[in-house]
Amino acid sequence: MSGEAPQSPAMTDLLAQLSAGRDALTDAARPEAVARQERRGKQTARQRIAALADPDSFREVGSLVRPLQHGDAELVAPADGLITGTARIDGRPVMLCVSDYTALGGSIGHVGRQKMLRAMRRAGDSGMPFIMLHDGGGHRIQDGQDSRTFAQGTPVFDLFAELSGWVPVIAAIMGPAFAGPTNYSAMADFVVMVRERSALGMAGPALVKAAIGEEIDIEALGGARMHADTSGIAHLAVPDEEACLAAIRSYLSYLPSNAGQAAPQAACDDPADRRDEALLTLVPANLRRGYDVRPVIEAVADRHSVMEIRPTWAKNIVVCFARLGGRPVGFIANQPKITAGMIDTPACEKAAHFIAVCDAFGLPLVYLIDVPGNVVGSAAERSGLGRRSARMLYELGCATVPRLSVVLRRGYGGAFIMMNGGQPSFGAEASFIWPTAEICAMSVEGAVDVAYRGDYEAAPDPQARRQELIAESRSRLGALRAAEHFHIDEVIDPRDTRACLIRALEDAPARRRPKGYARHRSISPI
Repeated sequence: MSGEAPQSPAMTDLLAQLSAGRDALTDAARPEAVARQERRGKQTARQRIAALADPDSFREVGSLVRPLQHGDAELVAPADGLITGTARIDGRPVMLCVSDYTALGGSIGHVGRQKMLRAMRRAGDSGMPFIMLHDGGGHRIQDGQDSRTFAQGTPVFDLFAELSGWVPVIAAIMGPAFAGPTNYSAMADFVVMVRERSALGMAGPALVKAAIGEEIDIEALGGARMHADTSGIAHLAVPDEEACLAAIRSYLSYLPSNAGQAAPQAACDDPADRRDEALLTLVPANLRRGYDVRPVIEAVADRHSVMEIRPTWAKNIVVCFARLGGRPVGFIANQPKITAGMIDTPACEKAAHFIAVCDAFGLPLVYLIDVPGNVVGSAAERSGLGRRSARMLYELGCATVPRLSVVLRRGYGGAFIMMNGGQPSFGAEASFIWPTAEICAMSVEGAVDVAYRGDYEAAPDPQARRQELIAESRSRLGALRAAEHFHIDEVIDPRDTRACLIRALEDAPARRRPKGYARHRSISPI
């Protein structure tokens, strides 16, 4: 026999119903809703999926669900306003969870939440990144104002804790994302916002006014200027949706799909022994002169491989993904261009989180040190710097990936240790310094003023004696003296920094062996 068996009329009718149900989900079937979204200057949820994922790779789960109904009013929300499913990005599987603003304002209903929970479990079980594209108004009020559904709470945050450090968790904020989506984003490893289009917050302007009487517009309350530039909740703010989706793809390119895999090695045609002459002049020998450390990173890393994280927040420290010989690494560098590179509370939070991400996914840490110390004074104490600085040290102590350090110029005080300074501090796999390095417990001038004030004030010429003491002290702080007792590995020519780092990584194990005492867990200072 040949040919297909004829379908029964009942099956034909059922398949027609299924096809009609799926057709109703498409943007083509909802032209008015699509037009409204376009007038807002935004793509639809399905357009965003198509732009982010590899062509024809998205496989939807739960497409035909409907929202819970309340009272006489019929709630219409295709897929219950939350589109979930697997896709491929650069050939690697990912799990997507995308809110649909055209369906009841992107609100999260009871059924949609079940879809999200299943997506999270599948991401964890399959070991694939979990990506959220948010554009919606949080929990659906109709569902939330019913104790039959809300009394159960939600395991969503328990699942976020389980995914943390196992798979990359990413949140893109592409519209208003108040309440629940803000909580979800706070649990993510990487949060990217679209400027002038997106917002985060514990509550939107209407609820803020109702709760405390404050009148404020959405941008001032929780726009990208607030959360990328001021609060630090967002790791990146970009001008448009295209850049937002590109940032997700770029971020994932440095990381494995899960912590059980090695970070992806990229092809590299940048010679490991490349010497950049600019490194001889990028860092001024004059300690009073600031400079931008980012060109130093660019000169050392593989060409065109740097992705800076949180570039507009805590700008006195720079953290970025990059590659060395094709291998993804995380750079942490003081930024002398901003407050001389002194470390404050935001800088500690920025560095500590970045250390944890790199350690979770197996990226070695590379520290470029030029730090005059920690910020001091009453404002620093009110900010909790003592405990925040401990978090930066704590994360470094917990890390098991290789860590390398290069002292470019200054390495002062406790901040030097926080920046992985000194080979014995955290057992760095490599500890280098440039000839311009100056290492000591505090600034020379400050040390002289504290310890020798009586000496120079009693001299016939106090200022001349002070300068004499400063010069004498500085003569004991140089790079060659630091190498004498073997607290660093080598003093290196700045032009050899790239080659030294790549060779050190080649010699280092992927992970350190476990250490420490038998315990259930350590306790973070924050």
